Amino acid sequence: MEGVIEPVSPSWDHEAAADAIREQIGPAVRRLGCVAGSGNPDLPGGSNWYVPDLAVVPRDLAKGAGAPLPDQTLLVVEVTSESTADTDRTAKRRRHAEYGAPLYLLVDRRERACTLFAEPGELGHTRVEGPHPFGTPVRLPEPFAVEPDTSALG
Repeated sequence: MEGVIEPVSPSWDHEAAADAIREQIGPAVRRLGCVAGSGNPDLPGGSNWYVPDLAVVPRDLAKGAGAPLPDQTLLVVEVTSESTADTDRTAKRRRHAEYGAPLYLLVDRRERACTLFAEPGELGHTRVEGPHPFGTPVRLPEPFAVEPDTSALG
């Protein structure tokens, strides 16, 4: 088993961190014709469905009954909480890389830092930027080309 899936409602400070990222990338999401939300991408071949705190997918994939694959996302964002931090840092990140999620932003509230993982491969993302302490902008590359302010995340 990889990680633990617990049906736990996120705390409001957890939701506030995810919302701060969503608001800041909103103009780019709209410009790209995408939708940002916490819908679940499909991770084939496993029993775990990891629901990210935020995923950006093309608007046409948000319609219909099927779940998009990680390689159909533009960005996956995970905000750690006490109960899921280790799963967010390792299992979720590894599985999303394995299935091609191009960008994985980890907002680690315990470490008070953000790390961007990019260029996915079978063994994980091959490019890692960070950890950047909260308060340091994190550059999301094209197609986003934005630098979310991370000072209010923790």
